[in-house]
Amino acid sequence: MAYHRFDAVIVGAGGAGLMAAIQMAGQANIAVVSKLYPPRSHTGAAQGGISAALGNTEEDHWEWHMFDTVKGGDYLVDQDAAEVLAREAIDAVIELEHMGLPFNRTPEGKIDQRRFGGHTRNFGEAPVRRACYAADRTGHMIIQTLYQQGIRHKVNFLDEFHLLDLIFTDDGQCCGVIAIEIATGEIHTIHAKTVMIATGGYGRAWKVTSNAHAGTGDGMAIPWRRGVPLMDMEFYQFPPTGLYKLGVLLSEAARGEGGILRNNTGEAFAARYAPTLADLAPRDMVSRFIVQEVAEGRGIDGKDYVYIDLTHLPPEVIDAKLPDVTDFARTYLRVEPKTEMVPIQPTAHYAMGGLPTDIDGRVIYDRNATPVPGLYAAGEVACVSVHGANRLGTNSLVDLVVFGRRAGRTMMRDLKTAPLLPLPKDPQFLAEAQLADLRNRDKGENAADIRAELQQMMYDKVFVVRSEQSLTEAAEELKTLRDRYSQVAIMDKGKQYNTDLLEAHELGCLIDCSEATIAGALARQESRGAHFRSDFESRDDINWLAHTLAYRTSGGIQLDKKPVSITRFQPQERKY
Repeated sequence: MAYHRFDAVIVGAGGAGLMAAIQMAGQANIAVVSKLYPPRSHTGAAQGGISAALGNTEEDHWEWHMFDTVKGGDYLVDQDAAEVLAREAIDAVIELEHMGLPFNRTPEGKIDQRRFGGHTRNFGEAPVRRACYAADRTGHMIIQTLYQQGIRHKVNFLDEFHLLDLIFTDDGQCCGVIAIEIATGEIHTIHAKTVMIATGGYGRAWKVTSNAHAGTGDGMAIPWRRGVPLMDMEFYQFPPTGLYKLGVLLSEAARGEGGILRNNTGEAFAARYAPTLADLAPRDMVSRFIVQEVAEGRGIDGKDYVYIDLTHLPPEVIDAKLPDVTDFARTYLRVEPKTEMVPIQPTAHYAMGGLPTDIDGRVIYDRNATPVPGLYAAGEVACVSVHGANRLGTNSLVDLVVFGRRAGRTMMRDLKTAPLLPLPKDPQFLAEAQLADLRNRDKGENAADIRAELQQMMYDKVFVVRSEQSLTEAAEELKTLRDRYSQVAIMDKGKQYNTDLLEAHELGCLIDCSEATIAGALARQESRGAHFRSDFESRDDINWLAHTLAYRTSGGIQLDKKPVSITRFQPQERKY
């Protein structure tokens, strides 16, 4: 067993983790642990843009951005967090520009901006150009820029180290992590004063998803097993424009540049549901529009998809502003977007829920926002909650840089007084036992089969539209899958690059995240944002204007409620 000691360890090398690391680089001894090579982190898959009320192409104000975020989240957004997001987005984007991020430019040389779903001027009056972008590769440019800054500042990177466990003292203070080095199979104990989780989401729980294979919810499930609650897990986003059957996301930038959704009759149907914003309505609503069209027989040729139409856009606009989006359609569906409409359907994309945190990135334990000492989180793995029941497009990248930066700065301040706590006895024992259980079983269940059944079940019963019946069935099926998982056996008994072992470990994390999602969705008897119950179609502010906290206990999942922070905007009906 290898031992390392740092002032701070950050698990996850996407936008949030790297932004936090840069705040501490050169001032503290820090390490960034990632199961991937950092530029392969999922931030790089984000396409359309990062919103900030710069006002470079038309009038805009941070207050408008805050309002859109709150309304887009169906008023479950903590408004103190939304104000931080909207205010600090402006400075954060300019900081990225100064780091060297190659944004598209206006003729005057300013950062160019475009429209995106749910972003409006004058508190909902009409669409506004707020999304700063680098073609349709904005996330790719952000991850490259931040990684370059990490190298420049000589951050310690532990690449291809897979998180297995968190280390806590007997009185509940986080003091390190346990990870396995993928190349050698060696277990590493990483001792630190502070720990930050920035590992992203768990989209691989669904059959049709935009998430990379690494999106397995490790950073949510492992703290949950250690008693840290998960918040608002019932809110998972299914954007409308995934490539049919594949789930590869066609960025909302396609609609921002003028793409139109069409049904089997050729009708531009979004305007029938959302007269003001039409195709630029928020993601959760547009996905439900598609589901409704399909249910009423207007899917293409009677099937479960519709088209996005880009054929009316000038070819030079498509080439300059949507190069990756259109290449995806050509590569995966053999469709030419300049002349043909592209088949699309909703796809599992983003978790609004996760580890509950305050606005400074500290993980919190209860409805009173009691911090978990030594533990921080930011990015998709965290729930601050700035997205509420539904995230607006481009706000994920804002979330990464704004709250990643705040978490890093908070850790740096806390390090000045934080002691290096002694490790508990045999801190690696639980992680080693879990891996040994998977390795040492000669015969048993196949992890890939269980994963495929989990993904199909989540797609069929915990997707855009849910009901008590579908969720109850999902909960029962998950119990069976969990029992079968306890009997998983792997074929590869070796140590070096044992992906068979690590994928089985990741499956356990997916099962945990799915269980929390189903429990929250069953309990929340209303429809709000991305959580739509066909048996409770209305929003219920009297009983459910609250966050859900899910605790894992020996007797099953225990749920609690946490109040929503309402500062400026009182809840109102969400219309576009």
